[in-house]
Order: sequence, then C-alpha cells, then structure tokens
Amino acid sequence: MKIGELARAGGVNVETIRYYQRRGLLAQPVRHEGPRRYTRSDLGRLQSIRSAQTAGFTLDEIATLLALDTGDRTAARDLARVRIAALDEKIATLQTMRGALARLADECTSEQSGPCPIIDAFSFEPEKSAKSART
Repeated sequence: MKIGELARAGGVNVETIRYYQRRGLLAQPVRHEGPRRYTRSDLGRLQSIRSAQTAGFTLDEIATLLALDTGDRTAARDLARVRIAALDEKIATLQTMRGALARLADECTSEQSGPCPIIDAFSFEPEKSAKSART
C-alpha cells in the first residue's frame, strides 16, 4: 500500500508516518519503481505505536519497547511502572486543577453581586498584581 493508504488504515495522517520514520519508529521502505510500498507488517507496527500512545507511553518509551526482545519482561514491566507513576502524578495534578475550578464554579452563583470569581481568578490586572506584590 502507498503511504496515504497506510495513513488511512492506521488512523493517522501522512505527516505522522513521516515523523515516526524520522524518529526511527517506522522503517521507510525502499523505493523501487514508483512510490514506496508499505506492508501489513508496517500497518501492524503503526497500530502498535498508536496503541502504546493510548496507554500513555511517550514516543521515546515506545522506541524502547519496540527495541526490546519479546521475552524481556523485566525491562517492559519497569518501563510500564515508570509510566504508571508519571500518569499517577498527572492524575493528581488534574484532580487539584479540577477541585480549584469546581470551587470557583460553586462561588460563582447568580445570587451574588460583584465580579465573577472565575473571571476574576483568571484576569490579569497590573495594578492588582503590583499591590499584592508589595503586601
């Protein structure tokens, strides 16, 4: 299949495939006569990359996974545990952000007067910043 067909079958755009090739995640087929042709194996590798991304792995981690021998359970498990820890940290950060936004939304009731706490929390006023920096 041509690169456009591979892209469609893999649910990505052509530039994504080219980027993966530059990163060494996908091989670039040799050009014979006419356009380069990709195989089912290339599609399988592309789908593996996309699946690993969905699981939260970075492209560097995916390159490491792809380079591992299929029997190297220890290295794969260690890589997964590092990714799990990073995801846990990200989840904690997102929960903190959600809590702060939920509090602002609760404070922004229509019965209250004055500035909306949501808009007020995200507006930058140089005078206000200078006063709080002095106090």
